[in-house]
Amino acid sequence: MTDRAAKYWAIVPAAGVGQRFAADIPKQFHQLNGALVAQHTLSRLLSLSIIETIVAPCEVGSGYWSKVPAAANPRVRLVAGGKQRADSVMNGLVALQETAADNDWVLVHDMARPCVTPANIARLISELDGHSVGGILAAPINDTLKIVAADRRILSTVNRAEYRAAQTPQMFRFGLLKSSIQAMLDQQKLPTDEASAIEFAGFSAQVVEGRQDNIKITRREDLAIAEAIMKNQEAEA
Repeated sequence: MTDRAAKYWAIVPAAGVGQRFAADIPKQFHQLNGALVAQHTLSRLLSLSIIETIVAPCEVGSGYWSKVPAAANPRVRLVAGGKQRADSVMNGLVALQETAADNDWVLVHDMARPCVTPANIARLISELDGHSVGGILAAPINDTLKIVAADRRILSTVNRAEYRAAQTPQMFRFGLLKSSIQAMLDQQKLPTDEASAIEFAGFSAQVVEGRQDNIKITRREDLAIAEAIMKNQEAEA
């Protein structure tokens, strides 16, 4: 199959409880700039018509999904999530395996990254066109990085030019990503992201420059930061 025939699919895991967020309601269902976090994230992915289907591994029976209009879009499928993020991604891959070809592309994106811009996702897709493996959005590191011992002593300072902060979406060939994650799970190992599974399988992923404002909502204060980012993005448009 040629790249021209390859299709694009997306998986947006949303089954996590967000322990660091410390709230009764999962972070994807919190209000952000006039809508729920999940609504913003799904809407930005849906704006890219090239994506055939968006699969969201989650707690399907949660009543909060009725408050996310994008979840009712015919291009969005809610499927059962897993215990860990990797399990959820694998559930999403399994849900797509009847329609996705091994050479197709699958974009895995965090539901808690609602500030990703469609233009940045489009850049990821464009720059990886024809790539045999795939790659990720990643941002340069602005802070000085320290290696710290268990007792909090600084051991050394590293060259930040050699480091990047991994973001999502992370986009890989469907068959390769599925086999790579499965290989790690079979050895009872959990990939920290999709690229780490690709690395485990012996392949190299490409880095595409991401925007600094593609933040992940992890703690409560991140909602205020995300809201400021969205208002700034609206002003840019």
